[in-house]
Amino acid sequence: MSKQAKIDTRIFKRLLKYAKPYRGLLITAFFCTITLSLLSPLRPKLIGDIVQEYVVSFQDKAQFLKWILIIGGMLFLEGILQFSSSYFSNLLAQSVIRDIRKKVFEHITTFRMKYFDKTPVGALVTRVVSDIEAISEVFSSGLIDILGDLLVLTVVLLFMFLENWQLSLLALIPIPILILATRIFAKAMRKSFQQESTAVNRLNTFVQEHLTGMNIVQLFGRQKQEFDAFEEANKTHRQAHINAVWAFSIFFPVVEFLSSLSQAFIIVWAAFYVSGMDITDPKLFGKILSFTMWVQMLFRPIRMLADKFNILQRGVVRAERVFEIMDMDEHVQASGTITDCDFQQAIRFTNVSFAYNEEEWVLKNINLTIEAGKTVAFVGATGAGKTSIVNLLSRFYEYQKGDIFIGETELRAIEMNVLRQNIAIVLQDVFLFSDSIHNNITLGNPSISRAEVIQAAQAVGAHDFILNLPDGYDYQVGERGGVLSVGQRQLLAFIRAYVYNPHILILDEATSSVDNESEALIQRATEQLTKGRTSIVIAHRLSTIQAADTIIVLDKGEIKEMGSHEELLKNEGLYHRLFTMQFSRT
Repeated sequence: MSKQAKIDTRIFKRLLKYAKPYRGLLITAFFCTITLSLLSPLRPKLIGDIVQEYVVSFQDKAQFLKWILIIGGMLFLEGILQFSSSYFSNLLAQSVIRDIRKKVFEHITTFRMKYFDKTPVGALVTRVVSDIEAISEVFSSGLIDILGDLLVLTVVLLFMFLENWQLSLLALIPIPILILATRIFAKAMRKSFQQESTAVNRLNTFVQEHLTGMNIVQLFGRQKQEFDAFEEANKTHRQAHINAVWAFSIFFPVVEFLSSLSQAFIIVWAAFYVSGMDITDPKLFGKILSFTMWVQMLFRPIRMLADKFNILQRGVVRAERVFEIMDMDEHVQASGTITDCDFQQAIRFTNVSFAYNEEEWVLKNINLTIEAGKTVAFVGATGAGKTSIVNLLSRFYEYQKGDIFIGETELRAIEMNVLRQNIAIVLQDVFLFSDSIHNNITLGNPSISRAEVIQAAQAVGAHDFILNLPDGYDYQVGERGGVLSVGQRQLLAFIRAYVYNPHILILDEATSSVDNESEALIQRATEQLTKGRTSIVIAHRLSTIQAADTIIVLDKGEIKEMGSHEELLKNEGLYHRLFTMQFSRT
């Protein structure tokens, strides 16, 4: 067995494990398929016998009518079985992919931010939606149908050889050519499916990125260039599908030709090689009719088998990509077990160093203590390491050297959910879901009432602007909150932080992109939120952090200065220079 075949077998077995909870559906679909496979080949035999006994002589009309009704009943039963097999196999398929999709999405939500930094969103969307949808075909029109087609082939061949083994061998002469054509077809299709999967991934990624960044495309007049790039990606996607169509276009005519050739051999046998028999003999006529129908039933499953094997192959190719995601160990190691940590204690960084990429240190030997209930501000040039400290504290990234403590408890010893439930972050770029204002504030938490949301909005100073919206707290904010201003989105983020009542509050550039009026509201919201909480503020606007208990100046990942606003100005160091430059620009 080749290496690729071993991989396919392993992935297929893994897929089957997801069908175990739905054994009833699987067994029902198999039963219907097996019954249908046994019943269908019997029909040509009966039709041939009816022709032999009743059609040519047509003497017993009552018996003829009875057999006609039997054949009609068989056709009706076959229809019921086909419906049941299709319904239950598709129900099984949708149940399986629902479970896989839930597991994949749940797994992705545990990944650390570093993974999302290097992985396009469109690629993940393809995995969670398109690839998993393709997996459904393994169960709905792949596995069970293949079993049915194989069984039909076996039963048809059995009937043919029992009826006349010489004629059966004659009818099977084209089969070796068909087997060879099928192998070539399957190989071509696997290659085209891989190309198709890559092209779909590339196209989804391109569309997602460019729709999200459409304002940049239009602002810089890049519509023509980006359309040309899209056209190239679309062309590759089209070519991948054409390759598959090309293979189908050749294979199916070959199958039809070989099927016709097999039927021609039967006719030749009937015309030239049956000595001593009259061609009008009803027994001969019925036998030819049965064999003609059996040949059609024989070649149809072979043709469909090639198609079904390719569907199975495509599902396995897509499943391989999905399982790659599921097998990734990209999540933050949630090894902490402590759930009763007191977060009203000092936060202590001891010799902490951190790099996003190996040895490219973003933070170097950080030593500092943030007292409980105090407000500490971090300032510095872009790339100084301010946001990295926040990422480490919330465990979006893992530090490589040193330790971070809350009181005497090491950060990584705290259970992940407990840690994040006690930390709230208000970012510069506020993300809002395409939902109501209320749901964006509560994030769907049923324990937070509308009254608590209103109280928080009043405390932050955003209640009036929300009431002025058409539906108030039920107003739909659109994708990413696009119908609201930057300042309004920031205020909603402050309300969100307020209702979750965190012990540690982090404000990351929360006022850097808002106008003066919104900044005044946000300053009020900041005062309300920081009362009695350990607060960490990152700001470019130094005017917003002058009241902080401690200001820490970072430069190239190192702490250069530390003290209050007045103390740092007196030192006339880096902070003084930053403040003077900003003030002079103002």
